[in-house]
Amino acid sequence: MSDSLTTQDEREKRTVALVSVVAAIFLTTFKLVVGILTGSLGILAEAAHSGFDLVAAFITFLAVRISGKPADSRHPYGHGKIENLSALVEALLLLLTCVWIIYEAVRRLFFEAVVVEATFWSFLIMGISIVVDINRSRMLYRAARKYNSQALEADALHFSTDIWSSSVVILGLIGVLIADALPQVAFLAQADAIAALFVAAIVVVVSLELGKRTIEGLLDTAPPGMAQEIERTVEAIPGVDDCHQVRVRPSGPQLFVDVHVVVDGSQSLESAHRLTETIEAAVRGIAPAAEVTVHTEPKLPADVQTAVQPGGKQSKRS
Repeated sequence: MSDSLTTQDEREKRTVALVSVVAAIFLTTFKLVVGILTGSLGILAEAAHSGFDLVAAFITFLAVRISGKPADSRHPYGHGKIENLSALVEALLLLLTCVWIIYEAVRRLFFEAVVVEATFWSFLIMGISIVVDINRSRMLYRAARKYNSQALEADALHFSTDIWSSSVVILGLIGVLIADALPQVAFLAQADAIAALFVAAIVVVVSLELGKRTIEGLLDTAPPGMAQEIERTVEAIPGVDDCHQVRVRPSGPQLFVDVHVVVDGSQSLESAHRLTETIEAAVRGIAPAAEVTVHTEPKLPADVQTAVQPGGKQSKRS
């Protein structure tokens, strides 16, 4: 990939993140105004949710900008971890949102009666919210898959759940309308607060899943089965006698792979270099765009039957 293409890709990532910030500002403001005018807890809960969305989207925007910086002497593996960190902050913000939503819902259900107006504006803002979130989540998912960005993926997952939570709020408002029209089902007037609890439940589930994944990224948890697949693929390459000590380390959108291989020690340096390039290409066939480091070891003479592996493990080599 050329430098100009890299610059263009980073610019596209930043643009996608910035569009998400602008959308969050619009939705937060609109929901807050309508929620205050109608007294709908469901819409106010969504406004608070969108407010945290705004903070999270801005953090993601900053993370995408920083993660695109090249490696330097203090950060030899680049700045990709900032994306994992921003996703973790987003998960924590979502959990804080849940605390407020649950508190207000319980207060309105059991301690304080609040009149909710299910007006045209209530349905309009939630409908607009769904349309905006559908387009925003699709845009973020496309960019996340294209650039393997955990920060953008976290935003996309976040906003895709907003679609469902907004739908739940609409159902709550419909319940309020039915209760107004049919006194015998007056209990449906509480549907708005109950809908807010459903919003909180959705957000809790998403937050915990997102937090788990980001912590795994911060702890350098390798993709399941990738190390074994790399080992099998490399050992199938002619000229490679053995592949071991495969290490896979994610850092935001970047993946670092270290492999140790045993090769014929009598071959020329040029031949060993070509074999190394073949190994790197094979690894990138499994992990595209990975930064691959190959450590070559000479094959032991036939009369040496055992060798000590790291950690003191004995193994046979011929």
